Amino acid sequence: MDEAFAARWYAAWNARDLDAILALYHEDVEFSSPFVSALGFGPMGVLHGIGMLRAYIEAALSRVTDLRFEPIALCAGARGHTVIYRNHSGVIVAETHEMDGGRIVRADAFYETNPAGPARPL
Repeated sequence: MDEAFAARWYAAWNARDLDAILALYHEDVEFSSPFVSALGFGPMGVLHGIGMLRAYIEAALSRVTDLRFEPIALCAGARGHTVIYRNHSGVIVAETHEMDGGRIVRADAFYETNPAGPARPL
């Protein structure tokens, strides 16, 4: 299940398909990333609900035209999994997905703190 879900997650993001991306998330999703604040979606870096996630992803996709995630590893857990990938800037990211009913109910993104090159902001 985790491998198939991760494959769909990567395919949706790499295709920049907003509807396919959002279909992976629960209506009441909680999403955290340092880029939430960087894009002006709240000082705490946390979004609540699919509507806010939609607005955030739309902003990210419009700002980063070469957004791409290259899979590195998948770690499975009791309540979900963590996808580890290299993003369009070459930065390693670990994103943990807590799952419920086959959709992400909580996602937390963590970014490499000492990348080989400068991180490119969203």
